[in-house]
Amino acid sequence: MKPTARLSHWRSLMLRLLPTVLIAMAAGAACAAEAKPRWMTLPPTPTLPTPEKSGLAPINGIKAWYAEFGSGEPVILLHGGLANASYWGLQVRALEPRYRVIVMDSRGHGRSSRTVKPLGYDLMASDVVALMDYLHIDKAAIVGWSDGAIIGLDIAIHHPERLTKLFAFAANSNPSGVKDVGKSPVFTAFIARAAQQYAELSPTPTQFRAFLADIQQMWATQPNFTDSQLRRIRTPTWIVDADRDEAIKREDTDHMAATIADAGELILPNASHFAFIQDPAMFNEALLRFLSEGPAGS
Repeated sequence: MKPTARLSHWRSLMLRLLPTVLIAMAAGAACAAEAKPRWMTLPPTPTLPTPEKSGLAPINGIKAWYAEFGSGEPVILLHGGLANASYWGLQVRALEPRYRVIVMDSRGHGRSSRTVKPLGYDLMASDVVALMDYLHIDKAAIVGWSDGAIIGLDIAIHHPERLTKLFAFAANSNPSGVKDVGKSPVFTAFIARAAQQYAELSPTPTQFRAFLADIQQMWATQPNFTDSQLRRIRTPTWIVDADRDEAIKREDTDHMAATIADAGELILPNASHFAFIQDPAMFNEALLRFLSEGPAGS
């Protein structure tokens, strides 16, 4: 084939293929446009690194699972309702080079047992303090997510001598601060995942429905932090949430940050109630800054 004929052949072929190429490009663009934004995703549950120590602590009539990583000043990570300590896997990896990191499964969650006593934030806060006693930790920084953040606030109110700092992500001060999570497909997927993980981890694997009912009753009636209680908090505190949180009302976040003395407020962009796994780099950067500098460096 002569060069001019070959060129003509390829031009003809490209002209015939051009509509197909354009259609494919348009389809690709449409798929990209239809891709879920980050705050609408529920990334896989992380795994924890190999702990230096782990076990079941006999505290307050239960066996509470815990694990320890790294060395340095102690930092306790408290997970959200229905979840378990594995959700903190990405944060443990970021913190363990600098800190002694402790995770625990809250009462009735994950690998920890529970009693017939109804779940409540005061009770779970007492479990954290009891675990600190068991591990001979006088004071620690607490990083809490959702229910874990509420537990952190409860400790700041009732056991302030045990805290050095509090990073409270996605907490509410009372039940009116919670949105209707039933409208969120992300939260619906989270509950389905929680049921599966409960069956895999719990010492009572067939009791998820009863456990869920207990949690929902707690959510409907607790916490009930008064403004007077919030004002008495003197622990260096950041009140943190995400701009797309499907569970927590922004006005309650703002109110807590404005009421707690010298509290910092941080709103993480383009993320939701699960920001720490949706954008762990952003979350960990904020967390490390808080632990190293505190609110005065905000």
